[in-house]
Amino acid sequence: MLLAAATATLTVAACTVPSLAMAVPPSGPKADFTLTVLHGNDMESALLPITGTDGGSYGGAARFAELFQQLEQYAWEADRAPGQAGKRGVITISAGDNFLPGPNLSASEDSGVANYDAQAFSAVGFDASALGNHDFDLGPDYLADWLGDVSSDTAFVSNNLGFEAEPQLLARVEDGTIVTSHVEKVKGERIGIIGLTTPDLPQLTSLGDVTVDPALAEIANAQAAAYAEAGVDKVILVSHLQDIDNERALAGELTGIDIIIAGGGGEVLADADDPIVPTGATRYGDYPVVETDADGEEVPIVTTTGLYQYVGRLVVTFDREGEIISFDEELSRAIPVAAQGPDAVDPDPTVLANVEQPVAAYVAGLAETVIAQTAVPLDGIRNNVRSRETNLGDLVADSLVYAGQLAALDVGITAPIVGLQNGGGIRNASVIPAGDITLLDTYTVLPFPNFVAVAPDLPIATFVAVVEHGVSGAVSGDVLQPDGRFGQAAGYSFTYDASRPVGDRVVDLVLDDGTVIVAGGVLAATAPATISFATNDFTFRGGDGYPLAGVSFVVLPYTYQEAFETHLIDGLGGVVTAADYPVGGEGRIVEVD
Repeated sequence: MLLAAATATLTVAACTVPSLAMAVPPSGPKADFTLTVLHGNDMESALLPITGTDGGSYGGAARFAELFQQLEQYAWEADRAPGQAGKRGVITISAGDNFLPGPNLSASEDSGVANYDAQAFSAVGFDASALGNHDFDLGPDYLADWLGDVSSDTAFVSNNLGFEAEPQLLARVEDGTIVTSHVEKVKGERIGIIGLTTPDLPQLTSLGDVTVDPALAEIANAQAAAYAEAGVDKVILVSHLQDIDNERALAGELTGIDIIIAGGGGEVLADADDPIVPTGATRYGDYPVVETDADGEEVPIVTTTGLYQYVGRLVVTFDREGEIISFDEELSRAIPVAAQGPDAVDPDPTVLANVEQPVAAYVAGLAETVIAQTAVPLDGIRNNVRSRETNLGDLVADSLVYAGQLAALDVGITAPIVGLQNGGGIRNASVIPAGDITLLDTYTVLPFPNFVAVAPDLPIATFVAVVEHGVSGAVSGDVLQPDGRFGQAAGYSFTYDASRPVGDRVVDLVLDDGTVIVAGGVLAATAPATISFATNDFTFRGGDGYPLAGVSFVVLPYTYQEAFETHLIDGLGGVVTAADYPVGGEGRIVEVD
C-alpha cells in the first residue's frame, strides 16, 4: 500500500526512493488507527545543553524530556487532523546508545544516587529501546547496573544478542528487563517491537561474553512472522546498525515490518524547510526515508542526530488490516530541542534539578581537580603531534600500554609491550604548562569515546606495517607533513627516511628491551613471530587508514582518557618528570636522511 502524504518524490542522498501518494483515494482503505511514534537515539550522555553556531541554546536532557512529554500529550489531546483516524495512540522508542563514557557519565560514579543518564532516560519514559554499541562500552556488568537504575517500564528489546554467558545481564533477561519479544498495547491496538544491534559489535565495544547473531533479516522476519501468527499486525523494528544506509539496505530483505527506527549513524533527516539545530551538521535527506521491502511494501525509516538535540515524531495511519495508508507530513519531522525559536521549550524542572545541575557542577569541578604535576611542558600542539614525536604523544601512547597491562590478566590475554596512538586523536592543540594537570585536561587532550584495545598476537609483519603507516603521510622538502595518521610510539623506537617510498620508510626499529625488529630497512632475524600490541579501537577499525583489517583484538573497558588518567595517577605516581618525558620526546621517533 502506498504511503499517502503531501509530497511527491522523496530523494535521499542522491537516490530516488518510492513515491509518497498525494492522498488516499476515496475508494481506498479507510483510516482505522493513527499512531504517533516519538523517538530518540544516541543520547550518549550529552546531558547538558550546547551553544549552537547561532549563539542559541540547544539540547540538554531537561529540555528533551519536557519536549517529549509535551509532544506525547499533544498526540493524545490535539484535534484530529485531516486523514487521521478517530482512534489514536502514541508509542515512545529509543534506538540505543543511551549513555557514553566521558565526563558527564563519570558524574554518576560517586553521586550516591541513581545514574544520571538512567534518571534522564526514565523521565522521558520510553516504552521500548534497542541496545547500542556504546551501551556496552564499560562492560556487561555496567550495563546491567545501568538497567537496574532505570525506573521506567521500558522494554529493552534484543533479538540478535545472547546473554547466557554474562550472569548480570542474564539476570536482566530473567527479570524481564531485556526481552526478545515485546507487544505494546496502545488504545486496544497491539504493536510488536523487534530489536537489532549491529553485527560489528565485537569490534566496537567491550562486549565480554555477549554473543551476536549477524543474520539480521532472518531474525527480524522470523519475529515478524511470530507476531503475525499471534494476531499482531503492526510491527516496528528498532535497530542500531551504525549508519542509516545499513537500515536502508536491510529493509529490502524484510517482510512484515511497518516502520524502522534507526540508531547509531547520527544522520540529520529534515525536509528543506524544517528547522535544524545549527551545529554545522550536513542534512542527509528528508524525514522519513522510504524504502521498499521484500514484498514490495513501502517502509518509512527514521532517525535523529541524537545527543538530546532532537525528538523525532512520525505520525502514520493504519487501515483495519494493519497496513500503513498514510503519514502526516506536516507533523512528521525531527523537532529541535531548543530554548528559542518556534520549537522553544523550557527545561523539565525535575530533570534540571536532579540531573543537569549536578552534572554541570561535576564537570566544572573537573577543572579544579588536580590529579598530577608535570615538571615539563607537555606538547599537544596540533601540527606537532601529527608530524613528530612529542612528550605528550609519548605519555598518551604509554598510557595505552599501561592500561592493556592492567587489564590483560582479567581478560586472559598476553599483556601488550608496544603501543601506538594516532596523532589525530590528541586534541588539546596546545601546550599543557609545567604545573598542575587536572581531570579536565585529560578530557581536553583525549575527548573521543575511543577505547583501549589490544591485539595479543599481532603478526610482526603487520606491526611493522602499522609503524610504517604512522609515517606514511605526505612529504614536502623531505619533511613529513602533519597528518592525523602519524603514530606516537610506546615500547619501541625507530628511525625513518621520509624521502623513501611509502611503506618502505622505516630504517631501524628496536623494542625497548633491545630486540631488533628492523635493521637497515629489512625485517631482522631476531624479530619474534608475533607481538602484543595496544592502541585505540578507532585505529583497529581502520581509522586513519591503518592496515589492521582482519586483525583479532580485544576491546578493554577503559576509554583512552581513562587510561591516560590512570597512568598519570597510578603509573607515574602523580608526577611527570623531565627525565621520562623531556621536551621534544626521548628519541622514540627519529627522522634520518
